[in-house]
Amino acid sequence: MGQTIGLVRRQLLERFGAALAAGTVAGIVPAAAQTARPGAPPATEPGPDVSFGPLKRIRAGDLEVAYVEAGPADGRPVLLLHGWPYDIHSYVDVAPVLAAAGHRVLIPYLRGYGATRFLSEATPRNGQQAALAHDAVAFLDALKIERTLVAGYDWGARTACILAALWPARCKGLVSVSGYLIGSQQANAMPLPPKAELQWWYQFYFATERGREGYARYTREFARLIWELASPQWRFDDATFARSAPAFENPDHVAVSIHNYRWRLGLAEGEARFDETERKLATFPAVAVPTITMEGDANGAPHPEPAAYAKKFTGRYEHRTLRGGIGHNLPQEAPKAFAQAVVDVDGF
Repeated sequence: MGQTIGLVRRQLLERFGAALAAGTVAGIVPAAAQTARPGAPPATEPGPDVSFGPLKRIRAGDLEVAYVEAGPADGRPVLLLHGWPYDIHSYVDVAPVLAAAGHRVLIPYLRGYGATRFLSEATPRNGQQAALAHDAVAFLDALKIERTLVAGYDWGARTACILAALWPARCKGLVSVSGYLIGSQQANAMPLPPKAELQWWYQFYFATERGREGYARYTREFARLIWELASPQWRFDDATFARSAPAFENPDHVAVSIHNYRWRLGLAEGEARFDETERKLATFPAVAVPTITMEGDANGAPHPEPAAYAKKFTGRYEHRTLRGGIGHNLPQEAPKAFAQAVVDVDGF
């Protein structure tokens, strides 16, 4: 959830977001005014879909990726990336809308989730931002997709932003919940005021062995608590949570999650093969592809104001704030509005 509860809860705008908003990150000047449209698409009720078709699997980079697909095989591709601690069902009501609009919808389980598995026991169970971004590129390569729309929230939004910033030729457009989420260990090292630090309680918990053991023992309870805190007005039922909870039983889920947060705080090493990618990300590269950013009016996870990141998007850009009690898991809480944003950015 990274710098989230779903980072913006997790990462940069775990810490970079706050620094960006305050204008304390070198070379970054906060936007003077938000580009949001007051009349943005209204919040919508979840739809009737309860599940997907059968899982598909493909070898891609370090992983055998489990994913679902909807829509015509020759449709315009769109890659939807989920966050922590959620899963592909965040898009269960988004996918049919996009499929009906002619898109080939691809929704993979991230490393450490669901039926996605590492191909080798020797591969580090690495959760750093660059690793997830390279996973996404490898997934597109394996499917022979040269260019796609990419959209996400939380960990997924960070990964989507990285793809758009570093691989713009692969991205036709971007939809990112909570905006620009690219971070760095240096930015995350900046201390925040006590009230702001309080919001990152789970990061500090995960920094300890007690936290690792606690998350391993109480994974479902922990995830449900995050859902409740991050989306305080989302009245999901037991069945909705139970549908996603098996994704956290992945044998690598705890290791990847703990590494993600420890890496952010500089308490765990990344992999040398990703050093060059992280160096590029530490410059906070601009995103030039067409972009729509989104935010719910009841996001209980730490997140920056849209004005703090608006200038990071240098192509055609629009921000939409959804009203009606929409929280952190925006695609699942407002699927029609999220799907509409994807359709709209495709037309930019």
